[in-house]
Amino acid sequence: MPSAGVAATSALERMIRRDRLIVVLGLLAILALSWSYLVTTGAGMRTMLGEAEMHAAMGMAEMQSWPRELVALFVMWAVMMVGMMLPSAAPLILLILGVYRRRDDRHTRLNSILFVSGYLLAWAIFSLAAAAGQIALRRAALLSPDMAARSGALTAAILIIVGVYQWLPIKNACLAHCRSPLSFLSQHWREGLAGAVRMGFFHGLFCVGCCWALMTLLFVAGVMNLLWVAAIAVFVLVEKLWRQGLLFGRVAGVLLILWGTYEFAHAM
Repeated sequence: MPSAGVAATSALERMIRRDRLIVVLGLLAILALSWSYLVTTGAGMRTMLGEAEMHAAMGMAEMQSWPRELVALFVMWAVMMVGMMLPSAAPLILLILGVYRRRDDRHTRLNSILFVSGYLLAWAIFSLAAAAGQIALRRAALLSPDMAARSGALTAAILIIVGVYQWLPIKNACLAHCRSPLSFLSQHWREGLAGAVRMGFFHGLFCVGCCWALMTLLFVAGVMNLLWVAAIAVFVLVEKLWRQGLLFGRVAGVLLILWGTYEFAHAM
């Protein structure tokens, strides 16, 4: 007959597996909704920005539309970040869930949800900055209605900056935190509901530090170019989860610098 301790351990493992299944299904549902939104709203967003550009060319004031445009772009960026970044954060989310359950925390699922909320809060702040930056670029006539860079020099600058950033110590430090979930938890564990939000927010900040430059590549081919959105999401996933992710990112950085140099030469 199995001992009480073995039976309790077996029950705990079954509970953890059930929790993980629930979380995985929830994350998949969120990702599906995010990508559905991006697919269905891309054309409408381009139409809205095209009309704003036409009004500007006709000398019509657009101050009244500025808040609406900022909100629309913020929502677009925020949903896009959810679709792009949650897959790479899933291993840590599942690890957090297991840690809470093994500690017999009575708020296991709530703490896990709060951790995800804190993580997404960091990316929401980035999304607000990205939306404001996009408006500034459009008003400077540097973006097309497709939300892509019009200037060859701007394209070259983005590519070179992103390529160089792939080699900087701050990138490597942030990537190290994202690639080592156990190390992150040992350094940043916080108790309680507020602690869960704080841990998620800190992890989100490290992810923003790791990936913000990559997101600016969307201005090269168009912010709503879903092939680029998917490609960057896969790149982030490989860079964070593959054993050779650091080398992979640095090689990509060299290629981006070469591409940017080529674009700069043709823009002159």
